[in-house]
Amino acid sequence: MLKTTLSHSISSVIAAMAVVTPALAEGAQAQGGGFASFVPLILIMVIFYFLLIRPQQKRVKEHRNVIEALKKGDKVITGGGFYGTVTDVKEDFMKVEIADGVRVKVKRDTIVGLSD
Repeated sequence: MLKTTLSHSISSVIAAMAVVTPALAEGAQAQGGGFASFVPLILIMVIFYFLLIRPQQKRVKEHRNVIEALKKGDKVITGGGFYGTVTDVKEDFMKVEIADGVRVKVKRDTIVGLSD
């Protein structure tokens, strides 16, 4: 999820640069160029950082903390949409009871979050 969002953000920045750069080049030729021609590009990058990249990094960090704090008895939601209760916790895997007597072994990374 992070890779797709990050690649989407990067492609958006590249697309914006493709539109902005020719216009800046024309303005730079008319005005003499210099550092002022890079100011809009830098502003676009700063806006992308605060609107897209930074919030995504916060969400990933919060999710990682939730996953690391899982313990026996927690009610979780898996990536496949199953609701269950953690019955055993290992380093990379855990066992989740999704129905009475039905336990599945899931990778820790596939846990989406805690259920209410």
